[in-house]
Amino acid sequence: MKLTLAAQAETRTCEVDIRHAVIAGWTGRDREAMEKHIVELEALGVPRPAATPMYYRVAAARLTTEPVIEVSGQDSSGEVEFVLLKHEGRLWIGIGSDHTDRKLETIGVAISKQLCDKPIGETWWSWQDIAPHWDSLVLHSWITEAGQRVLYQTGSVTTMRDPAELMAGYGDAGDDLPEGAVMFCGTLAAVGGIRFSESFEFELHDPVLNRSLHHAYRVAVLPIAG
Repeated sequence: MKLTLAAQAETRTCEVDIRHAVIAGWTGRDREAMEKHIVELEALGVPRPAATPMYYRVAAARLTTEPVIEVSGQDSSGEVEFVLLKHEGRLWIGIGSDHTDRKLETIGVAISKQLCDKPIGETWWSWQDIAPHWDSLVLHSWITEAGQRVLYQTGSVTTMRDPAELMAGYGDAGDDLPEGAVMFCGTLAAVGGIRFSESFEFELHDPVLNRSLHHAYRVAVLPIAG
């Protein structure tokens, strides 16, 4: 997959071999905020997790930087997340959307995670460049409703657990991610509730260095026959 890796010393575009993908769920640092998200999903029929956080493996082939994904019906939705990448021994931070089929999620969370493509941004920041001011970074997402761009999610990365804690909690990785691995790290509650949209836009903003990672995609709905 062709990605742009941006560090203070050098920014380069290169082929990154991603062989391992995992979705960390229920990662809230603030238990009250996490409970709100759990309740949101319970309202859709999704059972409470057996433990927090949970780590769901998905096929690395599900990751995509394409501007369009295809889904079955209108039961899916996106959610903004900061994403970790281990490449050439270094840790990189990007953005992604854990696009999930909510109807199937009521049957099995792991299966629902696997069903949909996982959009990610093409540009990634060096962890070393943002680690000193990590807690100042903010996530946002927007959807389209009645032709209008509507704020869907907003909040600090501190809503989720620290990246080091999430990596340490992943049993297959020890205290780190394996080379060529990507980890989605949890999301924020939706303003107005979880719902389908034909477009999803999201960003990670760094107010200290005054820059943002941004990505957007459209959702093409495939018909469900009989």
